[in-house]
Amino acid sequence: MPSSFRLFRTTLFALLLAAVAALAQATPSASEQKLIDTLILRVSNMKTMTFMRNGDEHNAADAAKHMQAKFDHFKDEIVTAEDFIDRCASRSEMTGKPYQVKMPNGAVRDAKEFLTAELRTLRKGGGKPAAS
Repeated sequence: MPSSFRLFRTTLFALLLAAVAALAQATPSASEQKLIDTLILRVSNMKTMTFMRNGDEHNAADAAKHMQAKFDHFKDEIVTAEDFIDRCASRSEMTGKPYQVKMPNGAVRDAKEFLTAELRTLRKGGGKPAAS
């Protein structure tokens, strides 16, 4: 095997290992972090909604605190706001049951669906980012 090919293969392998290591310690970019912060802030301000986890009802402030605590715990696994919704705001880690949101009119929506719609609005510029 020519030495230039061996060097190329070794370099390629080293780059691959570096990429895997970087993903293992992934954190959100500044713009994704702002979206996550904004989602949590928006939830905390949704005073007319009820957030349900494992059959228990929670007010907006408690729901936001719970999301923040889960985010703080899983931060190294989250790169995007979508990751945040999936990992921290859509289902119970203990039971696997989906979180739900009871709207002011009494309708119940899946929290993942609801927060994904909120995120789409934010990405289209339909909401103020949280203060940094």
